[in-house]
Amino acid sequence: MDGSRQVDRAGMALAALLLVIAAVIFWDTSNLQLAATYGVGPKAMPIVVASGLALLAVGNAVLAWRGDFPAREDTDPKAILLILGGLAALIAIIGLGGGFIPATAILFAATATAFGRRAILTDLAIGLVLAVAVYLMFAKILTLSLPMGPIERLL
Repeated sequence: MDGSRQVDRAGMALAALLLVIAAVIFWDTSNLQLAATYGVGPKAMPIVVASGLALLAVGNAVLAWRGDFPAREDTDPKAILLILGGLAALIAIIGLGGGFIPATAILFAATATAFGRRAILTDLAIGLVLAVAVYLMFAKILTLSLPMGPIERLL
């Protein structure tokens, strides 16, 4: 490391956080009590995700140690608030029985607005179409249950 570069503390903190999350997932997966399964069982995906997080942690630690992280962009508090507001709306709508489809459509529109798009009605329509497609795939094809509201009961 040359004299002009320093260890990136935020990058190291991020690497540590990723490693802790990976360790928690590994630990939680190892404590699953499952009946015997043949082939790939329900423990496979958490292990894949935890392994990916551990690899990301190592990569972040190496970049942070070298001081090779790119310069950070300025944060836009309005964008962060829009995304957090969309998540809060998703939780509230699902919690109040509004269902998965409208909640997801609102989250999609809020996120698109946070990224600078200014066509809210179009984004709501796109979000509705995508949410219906996801709902049908999960509920009808995979037979998994998603939160139901008035729209989902019609499908």
